[in-house]
Amino acid sequence: MGVIRTDQWLHEEFERPIRICEKLIPYFRENNASEIYNLLAYFGMYKPSSFSRNNLTKMEEQQVWEKVERIFTKYSRKWDGPDIPIFLFPLAHSGSFFAREVKNKAGVSFPDKMFLFLSNYEDTKEIEALFVHEYHHVCRMHKLAKKVEDFTLMDSLIMEGLAEYAVLKSCGQEYLAGWCRMYTESELSRFWERYIQNELDIKKNDRRHDELLYGRGRFPTLLGYAVGYNIIGNYYKKHNYFTKLSFITPAAKYLE
Repeated sequence: MGVIRTDQWLHEEFERPIRICEKLIPYFRENNASEIYNLLAYFGMYKPSSFSRNNLTKMEEQQVWEKVERIFTKYSRKWDGPDIPIFLFPLAHSGSFFAREVKNKAGVSFPDKMFLFLSNYEDTKEIEALFVHEYHHVCRMHKLAKKVEDFTLMDSLIMEGLAEYAVLKSCGQEYLAGWCRMYTESELSRFWERYIQNELDIKKNDRRHDELLYGRGRFPTLLGYAVGYNIIGNYYKKHNYFTKLSFITPAAKYLE
């Protein structure tokens, strides 16, 4: 399927994003348009404003839809990845909790689709880095064939760590998210012992899963992301890295 021309949708219904989300109902099936919009807004989809309107203009000027299509072709062939629909929308004014630090972009992935929320940018490689992270999620979820609701905290830590390690290998260290360098090795070791190691089996529907993964409340910011990347980085200091193997290797393997 590749990149869906959401630019056309945006021209027709920019001020009414829920109307846009009505077009997404066939891709979600169990959600109505309002529920879809609330979910996507949580991850960074725009709310109508002059800022997001400007984002849309910049995206069109920079031919983002065409560029993402080329990136998708590159990685779907390179990784033998699934042919999924990819939806592009402007990023919300304040970004989102998940926006990559100072990079003005965010995304969310599912086993059968992907969403990218973008702003103004000068370096196409930044978009490629976001794509690599999100598409790695898609490929791993597709290959594991495990229901998302059955994911444990361990699955999620490894998922995020592997996706960002793919960014390192595909795009370079300068394109890593800020949370990869947010904490020292000693801090991460302490976090692991204090917060994570006894909670690895909690399921995604347990509120503690997201609290630990995203670092909400009393937990350090983006705790699970940072710990996950550290686990993967340490694993590949001792093992050879092959992207396609990272789609199918069980999460527990990385903790041995």
